[in-house]
Amino acid sequence: MFHILDARPKVGYFYLGKGDFDLQLSAVSDLSVSDVMTLPVIAKQNDMVYDLIVRLFLEDSSSIYVLDDEDCLCGLVSRKDLLKVTMGGADVSHLPIAAVMTRMPNILTIEEETLVPQAAALLVRNKIDSLPVVRTQDGSKGKLKVLGKFSKTIVANLFVEITHPE
Repeated sequence: MFHILDARPKVGYFYLGKGDFDLQLSAVSDLSVSDVMTLPVIAKQNDMVYDLIVRLFLEDSSSIYVLDDEDCLCGLVSRKDLLKVTMGGADVSHLPIAAVMTRMPNILTIEEETLVPQAAALLVRNKIDSLPVVRTQDGSKGKLKVLGKFSKTIVANLFVEITHPE
């Protein structure tokens, strides 16, 4: 449990100071995104929509990060984007993902040093499922290398670890 109070015979209950919950919560608040990020699902902008729909569900991901020819982030495709294009009746087996993706600079990103609480607040405030974790590529103007993915699932897992330690 949380071990916030202790009891002694003929003395009673007394406060131990910080409880385990507070200690665990403060440990999470000091974590950077690079400590908890996962591997992203990546695609190239000329990949076909049909192939990405299959990959998205096989890998159980909420989004796919799209890279350009220099392997830098140029777009993002979510489940909603893919649903919209298929509902429209397009021939998704011959439609490149570049036609339906959200393009840079309209994508929120975070850097690997970002603290977990800040990244989680970005997810909640912007009502999005994940954020690409990026690093600016040396010698390029605004080109971003994708390092990982920070998602609501990561936040939920951290919450479970804090509240239900084994």
